[in-house]
Amino acid sequence: MNIFLKLYFMILFSGFLIAQEKVNILIEHGSANYISQSLDDENQSNLETAGKNQSDLYKNTNAGNLKGIVISKEDNRPLIGANVLVLGTGLGASTNENGEFSISNLPVKQYSVQISMLGYEDASYNLTITNGESISLNIELEPKPVDLPVVEITGSSRSVFMKIPGSAEVISSKAIMSANPVGFNEVLRKVGIYVREEEGFGMRPNIGIRGLFPTRSSKVLLLEDGVPFTQAPYGDPAAYYHPPVTRFDRIEVLRGSGQILFGPQTIGGVINYLTPPTPEKTTGFAKVMSGNRNYLYGQFDFGSSIGPVGFKLDYTHKKGQLARENSSTNLNDITGKFVFKLDEQSKVSLKASYYKETSNVTYAGLTKVEFDENPFQNKFKDDWFYVDRYGAHAIYDRYLGTKGAALAVNVYGYQYKRDWWRQGNNGGTNSTNPGNTPGVRTVLNPTRNDGRNRLYKVWGIEPKFRANHTLFGVLHELDFGLRAHFEIQDRKQIEGNSSTARTGTLREDNLRNADAYSLFLQDRVFLSNQLVLSGGVRVENVHYSRTNNLNKATGKTSLTEVIPGIGITYNPLSNITLYSGVHRGFAPPRVEDAISNVDGSSVELDPEKSWNLELGIRTKLFDNLNINATIFQMNFENQIVPASIAGGLNTALTNAGKTIHQGVEFRSETFLPLDTEAQQQIIFDLAYTYLPTAKFSGERFSAIDRKIKVSGNRLMYAPEHILTTSAAFELSTVLLVRLEAVYVSEQFSDDLNTITITPNGRQGKIPSHTIWNFSGNYTIKPLNLTMVLTVKNIFDKVYLVDLSRGMLPGNPQLIHYGLEWNF
Repeated sequence: MNIFLKLYFMILFSGFLIAQEKVNILIEHGSANYISQSLDDENQSNLETAGKNQSDLYKNTNAGNLKGIVISKEDNRPLIGANVLVLGTGLGASTNENGEFSISNLPVKQYSVQISMLGYEDASYNLTITNGESISLNIELEPKPVDLPVVEITGSSRSVFMKIPGSAEVISSKAIMSANPVGFNEVLRKVGIYVREEEGFGMRPNIGIRGLFPTRSSKVLLLEDGVPFTQAPYGDPAAYYHPPVTRFDRIEVLRGSGQILFGPQTIGGVINYLTPPTPEKTTGFAKVMSGNRNYLYGQFDFGSSIGPVGFKLDYTHKKGQLARENSSTNLNDITGKFVFKLDEQSKVSLKASYYKETSNVTYAGLTKVEFDENPFQNKFKDDWFYVDRYGAHAIYDRYLGTKGAALAVNVYGYQYKRDWWRQGNNGGTNSTNPGNTPGVRTVLNPTRNDGRNRLYKVWGIEPKFRANHTLFGVLHELDFGLRAHFEIQDRKQIEGNSSTARTGTLREDNLRNADAYSLFLQDRVFLSNQLVLSGGVRVENVHYSRTNNLNKATGKTSLTEVIPGIGITYNPLSNITLYSGVHRGFAPPRVEDAISNVDGSSVELDPEKSWNLELGIRTKLFDNLNINATIFQMNFENQIVPASIAGGLNTALTNAGKTIHQGVEFRSETFLPLDTEAQQQIIFDLAYTYLPTAKFSGERFSAIDRKIKVSGNRLMYAPEHILTTSAAFELSTVLLVRLEAVYVSEQFSDDLNTITITPNGRQGKIPSHTIWNFSGNYTIKPLNLTMVLTVKNIFDKVYLVDLSRGMLPGNPQLIHYGLEWNF
């Protein structure tokens, strides 16, 4: 057993021994108020988080007590596991089997108390603790429809995070909008996610979580309101489209065992982008920004409610020069969302979207000599990328009674059409290796281009059910669901006879289908008011078919996979959650890799499989420090990688065998108040990923040269260190200025771990880089007008980000300014 596994199980074992020992946990509140806790008191509720069995040494003599009972207003039934939090203290409790709670030794002062439970409206009380007084509350909670994870993965309340057995983060609307991001990568790096840059605007995402190969984010499940949005999630999960990040209300990131509720990919993690809810009152904003490199950004957002119908509309326009010369984009995104409240127990949500993009952008990078001369040059001025995407999504929610049960039916569909016309070069097409002799340059071929034209149609239906129930006196929270998902790919490649041709000889004409049927089940068992065991399983059954319309070859194949997961959370205090989990990582092969294009035969390409382990802690201390730390390990039985990693000679994938990833993720937010009356504070954010191990294991040979053994070599595009940190000054809701530093350590671009960059610019080590960014927002309150200024890459640093198809630079300095009007 390696050192990591020994450490993992030692910490896991030690963590749960705490539940058997009487420990005194001292929490300082204000200047000198202390509380301690005995975690195994048989006469008190196990989930009381503070103030019980205090040591006489630390007992506060100038204090009072709070106790009470929480019941359902509907039938006066005691509610088990309701969370009672004393805001501003980090103290709280959960109700026992009789619906009772008790919090002792509260210092004398005024408090706000919040009570919450799944399936019920939150309640809050303001009260004053006096010396020696014991306040008793009788709390009735109003039932409400249970929100199923159809749209949300995690939710945003503290009580939800207390039972998630894995790394989970939520990026708030404020964090998104205050950054004034050009691309989504500026937002995701706030939680330690590596995004390899490409064209500069983040339109073709390359997300690599925990050292996974980042190209086109194929190892990550990308969702919008709980629905996949990649071009074909089962048959071709590459992400050639990403919606504008500024139209989202928040972003959920889940990297633990809970992701088996979502598929098909369960390896790297789930990123769920949530659109804003429809407002009860008329509200909206208009925002316009401009800047260097011909940048223009505009967004208009408006929503309201009319009787039982709520709606929200959003329009986003963005254009400007991309990272390199002879490259630009012009995109428009329109989204409409409507919610119809049918009665007190049910509603229907409808959403429709349209995205159109026209980009002058190439696939090809630079050779070494070209990059040295001018890293931003681009010879392929006739390369164009066109996107049209339509999407629709409907959800029916219904609350099913007094036991906290709900049903939701999720129906979705979208059509994604993209044409990418690329000019030919001295190697034929611009994705081909131009050679590897010293001084080699790319030479354009004016008599050829290639159109890689794709049409994807995706639709599905997914009913989900959630219920709280008691079995043998133990509280359970059950999630169950089914999904039928269908994909059609119509893929053509056309060879034109000039650099600007849009017709020509048909070189590829493929029809590819994927029909997938999923079943998933998860049961959270509340073993005590502090200890939650979560177990689940997902079953994927996928049927592939492929037809080559040129040679009439057809073929079919199928696979079935069972994906289990188990996790545990332990909450010694209401503001501390220890978690651990293990789950099966799974990703199906693409249609083109599972079925031969020559004769339709089945190709022996296995699904991607791994065992993923996590151990971590989430905590909020003293209301001004949030910490999330995770130790992780991913053991791949079969990680799938490109058949030719360097040179772009072949886009097919191949079984790569065993790999191992292990490391640590750490995230913290610190709020330092300067003047509480003026609401001045400094905010420090830190997101750090340390990945000491990301390597090939077992008997491994290079995909570049099959004779060379690469066992033990580091994986490609898996930097050892990723750090994003920022300091911000906030003055109420008037002023927010932030300085950010982003560091990415060196990384290899090929499995040979080549050090020196080769003449063709497709192998070698990518140097580390640090980028500094600034953003500022100043609001004129009487006008509801905010002035915005951002500077990306303050020092205009030239840095290398990719070698997979030639050398690509990161974004040069960007200076943007604008106005936002809220109404």
